[in-house]
Amino acid sequence: MEWSTLSMLNEKERRELLTVARRRKFRRNEVLFHEGDPANSLHLIESGHVSVRVTTDAGDSVTLAIAGPGETVGELALLEADPSKAVRSATVTALEGCETLSLQRDRFDALRQQYPPMDRVLAQLLANQVRRLNGRLLEFLYLPADKRVLRRLANLARAYDDGQTRPVAVPLTQEVIASLAGTSRPTTNQALRAVEEAGIIAIGRSKIEILNPAALVRKAR
Repeated sequence: MEWSTLSMLNEKERRELLTVARRRKFRRNEVLFHEGDPANSLHLIESGHVSVRVTTDAGDSVTLAIAGPGETVGELALLEADPSKAVRSATVTALEGCETLSLQRDRFDALRQQYPPMDRVLAQLLANQVRRLNGRLLEFLYLPADKRVLRRLANLARAYDDGQTRPVAVPLTQEVIASLAGTSRPTTNQALRAVEEAGIIAIGRSKIEILNPAALVRKAR
């Protein structure tokens, strides 16, 4: 498994980092960590998908992201200047059986002393976060809700595409997709029904099958 976050390290540095990481296995619906927990580790996702959710002041649960193989969750554990103040900003839950490599803050800090280029991992983590936030902000400011729905679905189609199974099945409810797009379920349903009528997707129970990924990407532009 390749993680883009580690791409700036040489082979020896990557090997040293992955050697000190602890392999973790999670069952479907098992929580990797809860919002508000002390933050002391980064998870490199090797297989499976996880949801990243936060609780609003009104008590509602909002899904912010779906992360899969090659991605990371819990980055702030390594970025917080004062480890004693680092807390989880979201709850991360396995959507199916998944495996991660858990990198503890203290072990990473020890590697940074031995290998100064490890600091580039922190810079890449921060850059990735800023890039994602900027992209989402621009979407919310300038894209209508139906386009946001289709963009989130197109991204999910890529995340769940194993290169073999056709059509690509996204095993998420419309409520989750609505949350990811920052809109209501009725608006999400309306946007999805329009592309279903065009033969681009098929809406099933708690899943959406992508029949024509290229057409979906074009509609999402």
